Amino acid sequence: MAGSGNPEAGSLVSTYRSVVPVGARRGIVRKVPAPLRSAVKSSFTSVDAVRSATVVWAMGGRRRTPRHSAAYAQRVVRLGGRHMRALLVEGATAWAARARNLHILTSVLEAEGIEYFCIRGTAKDVPTVAVPVALRGTVEELLRLAFEEAPGYIGTATASESGVRPGDDVRSWRQLRKHDALRVAWYVTDPTQHLVFGIDQGCDLEFWTERDGHYEAPRPNRVVDQVPADTPRPAAPQALFALVPGAYTTGVTRTLPEFTQPLPDDHLFPIDVVYTWVDDSDPVWAAERDSARSGRPGAPVPALHDQAANDARFTSRDELRYSLRSLHQYAPWVRNVYLVTAGQVPAWLDTDVPGLEVVDHREIFSDPAALPTFNSHAIESQLHRIDGLSEHFLYLNDDVFLGRPLTPGHFFHANGLSKFFQSKALVPTGSAGPGDLPVNAAGKNSRDLIERSFGTRIAQKMKHTPHALRRSVLSDIERVYGEEHRRTQHSRFRSPQDVPITSSLHHYYGFHTGRATVGNLRYVYVDLAADQAPRRLNSLLARRDFDTFCLNDTVVHPDPEAQDRMVRSFLAHYFPVPSRYELPAGTTAPTRLTDRRVLRPSLDAGPSHHGLADGAAR
Repeated sequence: MAGSGNPEAGSLVSTYRSVVPVGARRGIVRKVPAPLRSAVKSSFTSVDAVRSATVVWAMGGRRRTPRHSAAYAQRVVRLGGRHMRALLVEGATAWAARARNLHILTSVLEAEGIEYFCIRGTAKDVPTVAVPVALRGTVEELLRLAFEEAPGYIGTATASESGVRPGDDVRSWRQLRKHDALRVAWYVTDPTQHLVFGIDQGCDLEFWTERDGHYEAPRPNRVVDQVPADTPRPAAPQALFALVPGAYTTGVTRTLPEFTQPLPDDHLFPIDVVYTWVDDSDPVWAAERDSARSGRPGAPVPALHDQAANDARFTSRDELRYSLRSLHQYAPWVRNVYLVTAGQVPAWLDTDVPGLEVVDHREIFSDPAALPTFNSHAIESQLHRIDGLSEHFLYLNDDVFLGRPLTPGHFFHANGLSKFFQSKALVPTGSAGPGDLPVNAAGKNSRDLIERSFGTRIAQKMKHTPHALRRSVLSDIERVYGEEHRRTQHSRFRSPQDVPITSSLHHYYGFHTGRATVGNLRYVYVDLAADQAPRRLNSLLARRDFDTFCLNDTVVHPDPEAQDRMVRSFLAHYFPVPSRYELPAGTTAPTRLTDRRVLRPSLDAGPSHHGLADGAAR
């Protein structure tokens, strides 16, 4: 998935990294000036681009063909350092590619009357199809012919891109004959070719042995490894084996009765997502903010830390559009998305799409006198008051993105416990004061409350990832720490008295009350004002090997236009596929919520502690 012109993406650069030891590379970094290193990388990229173009031409990837022909949809792409054939598919996503592979495989078997059944394998997110080993020769020939019609590859069930073979070559099947479990995948790419979905989004094919009237699995699975050969084959939704969002359907498939029942490690509860968002270019909002900064007539001007209200805190570069794309691309299990705003709506957002709701601050703040507010801590203190929100939900700022396919298990245990992700950064010692960075003051206040309630001293901050939250825990926090909660709600800008309810207190309070536990995500934070930001973004785009990442502004950049171009280019290349939450290209809508719909009345009370039951009934 190499981006054009990205010096971190070329295969020559990758080869250099694999050949030259890490210690030697670090020595080169210390001795060779940064501009020269960048020039060398760019040279590598140029040479690699010429070589790549030659290979693509030889494989027929860029010859001019009529747009209506089958050949037009075929592309030659680079994945895992190799040139591969893929089919161009509009709106390609990771979950759709996997569901497509399962659908093609089962359709081929169905069309020829081949006995098969889908199973739930050891890898929860990889669909698996079983066929009797006696039919292996027939199945191999059918699939080889199918791969002639559409490009794709086969390998062992644990194969990486470097180990796959062309599915239309009879030698590939012969070389894999000793393996009883294979991975098959028809490769797809989006029109920009920045996204390529290959063997990782494939599905497994197992060959079950028949012995004494029973079929026996070639490897363990999560349910049953031996069944009578005459066991009924009930129909089940394909989504049971290859997860797709509720807004889409993929038909039914055959399975065994044992695989239709939920398992203890299945996530049976709904999970919603909440975003908070602000449009700093909105003149109404800007006027309210400037007025609040200046103080009310006759009142003293509020003393604010430099980072409490600087413009970088509110800068919007359409990050929300791309964060929603990351959600659409990599988290098909999300039920509803709630966008919490100060009466604002992005012009590109389709507010009529099922599963999306825009929520005004006035609908959730228990005390309207606290509005308007420009303090994320205050807004976060009210999220559990969103009407209809599920008990379990993820909270994201718009500068947080999913970087690759994730599962509910990354954020919640199947029994409902939420997970939190601790940073190596520590909360400074001492009490919160006006000179503290807002994030440090908030961390100190969270530490004081936990120590007061449980006698333990927390030390670590949290990573800037999606926060896995529970409404019942947030409701308890409002009840137990009523004064601190009220004070946070009424802080119009970040203040030394704020409590970071969603990003710290929830996790530690949930941990001490048996409702949260430590989790782990592969995560990276990119400070957009840092000199290394362009290189880090290029590396992130080339490798795509982090679960989540955050692109954050803390100070105003000396060249904001250049920074804006850098960020927008990166996001457009990383997330090129529009989500279902976007209006059609070229279409816009009013940017004030009151122009789109009538506000619901404010809630008088917090939610029930039975949010799970409430959410499941929606």
